[in-house]
This record gives sequence, structure tokens and C-alpha cells, in this order.
Amino acid sequence: MQIEVLTDIGRKRTVNEDSAAVYTRPNGPILAVIADGMGGHRGGDYASSTAVRMLGEEFTNVKGETVQTKEDWEEWLYESVIHVNLTLFETAQNDEEFKGMGTTIDAALMLGNELIVLHIGDSRVYTVDKEQIIQITKDHSFVNALLDSGEITEEEAASHPQRNWIMRALGSEKTIRPDLHKFELKKGMYLLICTDGLTNKLDNEMIKEVILAEDGLKSKAAKLIHMANELGGEDNISVILAGPADTEVSEF
Repeated sequence: MQIEVLTDIGRKRTVNEDSAAVYTRPNGPILAVIADGMGGHRGGDYASSTAVRMLGEEFTNVKGETVQTKEDWEEWLYESVIHVNLTLFETAQNDEEFKGMGTTIDAALMLGNELIVLHIGDSRVYTVDKEQIIQITKDHSFVNALLDSGEITEEEAASHPQRNWIMRALGSEKTIRPDLHKFELKKGMYLLICTDGLTNKLDNEMIKEVILAEDGLKSKAAKLIHMANELGGEDNISVILAGPADTEVSEF
């Protein structure tokens, strides 16, 4: 399996408040994390970068004898996200400069061909194969709540003036309840984790077409960001794309 990580400031912003990284352990699981910060330039950048860094450090330093089963890793991931949330919340409470900050988070733990994802906010996780593109996560947004209640249509949601309002964010409250998703990556399937700077510009079919093209994985990720910028690039854009290696068929 090959993984590419790209983040771009976009064409309108002066600060990149997105953070994205992939962490590995020798002969072990892989952790991919994406975060989209909010709460002003300093607060948003701090929230997202701190969340990604802390999860990476805890993942890298966890002792192997304490996490041996899939259930162990699921518990570790949940407790780590809760710990990051409390750290960010307390920082915001104690420092006026960071008051009101928060961040989305999508933390995907790859255990062979099995994935455990914890999700908060409106960044997204997708799987893509030759048949379909599937959005695994559900946006914690005001517009999505309106959609669920039937108050607006999909078409109205795409241009709704409050489409970027987040209902749940890491660090914004003392306690948080992440969504948990568990699924399998089958042979030939791609995993996409991205911020809303991408999905606000590209629909599912556009994303699927790029990912299934004959280009290499890095080129696919770069093209997704380029297209979002060509369509306006009003927001930061970050992509983690995992899939079969360019030079060989990879078995997940």
C-alpha cells in the first residue's frame, strides 16, 4: 500500500489552518490523521497542528505490550482523541488568545486491511473502488442537520450560506463524543481522507474520476487539490490518499 499526504493553503487564505500526517510503527499499524482548525488564524492553526502532533506522538510512543488486539487499538485511539480534546479545551479556557478554538479530526487507524476511524466535524473519509465512491463519515454540521430533518434538499445544502457551520469540534467542549467507524479495505480499493476545502468544490463523481484515473497516487492527490483551487480555492485543502502502490498490485 502507498500513502500520499498533501496540504495546500488555497488561493484566498493567508494561513493554512489544516494539518495532515501519517505515522507508522515497525511491522505494525498505520495512523493517518487530518484536522481542519477554526477559531482565528492563531487558534485554528494551533488546534489542528496540536491535535495531529499529539496523536502522532502518542501513537509512536505507545508500548506494544499494551495494545495487541484490534480491541486494544480501538480503545487506545478513543482514549487518545478524548485526551487531545481535553488538552485543547483547557488551553482555550486558560489562554484568551485561543478562546473559541477547535478543530475537525479524522483519525484512521489501519490494522492490515481493517480500519478504525474516529470522526468529529466535517472533514471526510471515503472509500473508492471501480464500482462506487462511499462517504464513510457523516458531517457534524448545521446544514447536515437540516438535511437530516428534511428542511432542505441536497441542492440547497450545496449553496447554503451556513454550510460551514460546525456542530461538533475537537476542543470546543470539555467532553466530546466522536463517531466510530469500522470497515475493511478490500484489494484495489482507495482510501481518501480530506478537509472540506476539497469537498466544497468537488462532488463525488469528480473525486472518483480522478482517483480511478491511470495516474500515479501522488499525481491523483495533487490533481484533486489543483482542481479545488481552479474552482476557487477559497479554503485550505488537505488530502490523504491511500491505495495500491504505483509499481505493483498491493494487497491490503
